[in-house]
Amino acid sequence: MESVKIRNADMAWDIAANIQFPPGFSETLKYPAVVCVHPFGSCKAQTAGNVYGKALAEHGFVAIAYDASFQGESGGQPRWIEDPNQRVEDVSRVIDYLVTLPYVDEQRIGVLGVCGGGGYAINATLTEKRIKAVVSITGVNIGRLFREGFSNYDPLGALEAMGAQRTAEARGGELQVNELLPPSPDAAKASGMTERDIFEATDYYKTDRGQEPGGAARMLFSHAQKTLAWDAFAFAETLLTQPVMVVIGQKVGAFGAFRDGMEIYGRATASADRRLISLEDWSHYDLYDKTEPTGLALQELVPFFKKHLAEKAPSTRKEATE
Repeated sequence: MESVKIRNADMAWDIAANIQFPPGFSETLKYPAVVCVHPFGSCKAQTAGNVYGKALAEHGFVAIAYDASFQGESGGQPRWIEDPNQRVEDVSRVIDYLVTLPYVDEQRIGVLGVCGGGGYAINATLTEKRIKAVVSITGVNIGRLFREGFSNYDPLGALEAMGAQRTAEARGGELQVNELLPPSPDAAKASGMTERDIFEATDYYKTDRGQEPGGAARMLFSHAQKTLAWDAFAFAETLLTQPVMVVIGQKVGAFGAFRDGMEIYGRATASADRRLISLEDWSHYDLYDKTEPTGLALQELVPFFKKHLAEKAPSTRKEATE
């Protein structure tokens, strides 16, 4: 694995990324590449990178997982902003970097996202036609989630509160950084927060199972207004033309990945190849790192990427230009 810092001409900060390479990697060859997009509140060292990115590299892809702007080891101030438009732009900036690498075949780039990253991956694919195939793993439309559960089904009230807090901060007040989860599974139980997704998220992010310094599951409250007016799937019927695979678990939780997965699969009618993988015995957070469900997902998505990223013996750079 190689850790890199990405900065394009129009950027004021670096994006921190980890690149994982196939077995026997050689810079003299050309490889397909997959951009791995982490969940809301996560980082590159968690599920998108250390599970799916790692597996994709083992199967012959160059896999790049990165920290979103304002989060993890990436730059941008203030910290912990979750801005959907920026998250989608980050995908394009990472692709801008990939196409400068001599060992990446620019015609064979895919994107994979997990949870909120799945929604961002879908949205990026609508307009970023350098993406040739997309896979959403238990993907969530973060705009829909903010308008519903994350605002206690009071989006207008949330917007008023965000505006008031932003005014207070502009006048020198302290930033309000919201912790999105209880500090531990025991604390979740003690406070009655045992709903499947909340409890399982806590078990992943707040224990040794998945805890990482950059994936702290927190958000700057005052800068989240635009999330409530964002839709990951807008214009999907017209613009989502690339092959798309949607992987969901049938054990339903409050964050809504099952319903969002069913929605985007149903709306992706312009896709060249749309596939729905619905796993009967598994939940949203099972698909983050548990061996059996992630294995079932990989069993489907690896051949999907190999098909649509033109599986073939890597060519030399010289051969590719002849």
